[in-house]
Amino acid sequence: MSRSVCIVQARTASTRLPGKVLLELGGRTVLSHVLERCRATPGIDAVCCATSEGADCDPVAAEAEQCGAEVLRGSEADVLDRYYGAAKTLRADFVLRVTSDCPLIDPELCGWVLAEVTSGRADFATNNTPPTWPHGLDCEAFSFALLERAAAEATAPEEREHVGPFMREAADVRRANVAAEGEDMSHHRWTLDTPEDYAFLEALFVRLPQGHKSWNHHVPLALVEADPKLAAMNAGAEHPLKK
Repeated sequence: MSRSVCIVQARTASTRLPGKVLLELGGRTVLSHVLERCRATPGIDAVCCATSEGADCDPVAAEAEQCGAEVLRGSEADVLDRYYGAAKTLRADFVLRVTSDCPLIDPELCGWVLAEVTSGRADFATNNTPPTWPHGLDCEAFSFALLERAAAEATAPEEREHVGPFMREAADVRRANVAAEGEDMSHHRWTLDTPEDYAFLEALFVRLPQGHKSWNHHVPLALVEADPKLAAMNAGAEHPLKK
């Protein structure tokens, strides 16, 4: 039977908002929200926090362990190698990639992306090519075989730092994109990268229902659309993959 592992990359270093994954939202760390939601993704057998080896990331590793996630550590700069090492150690056949700055990540949406790969329809799948979901719901899924190929063949610094670029561009890779049905929601910014993002998320989380009732993206979307002042708090930054 195949094994699917969600690997969440996390570290303390951040030029705009240092230590952002350990900031609190609703009385819990950002990282704890991300790991809990990833664990609820349909089809996922294990959740791993892949952080870097430096002592500055010890608090990240400790928090991830407290949350019940596997913790594996690797290169800070070569995140692709960090993913490959974690996936190999955990005997993954398929990998779901989520970044730790996405506390509103939607388990159901992640499951749709993962299913594109586990079903055999694609080697690499995502939900932002092109972006149609709010930025902060982004994820990628790929086979271990493709990750192993990327780890061996990718040479550009961007390919090593961001994990996905080689798989997004390499020849003969079967790719799929899970697009939002209906309206384009990519103008919404739900990621955590700046103080403005944190202020927005703090204001949003106090309005969200407790527990899994808030996990579906329709719940925060309804709150934001009902109060345009919320969305205005961190508006102005375009989705990085928006053409």
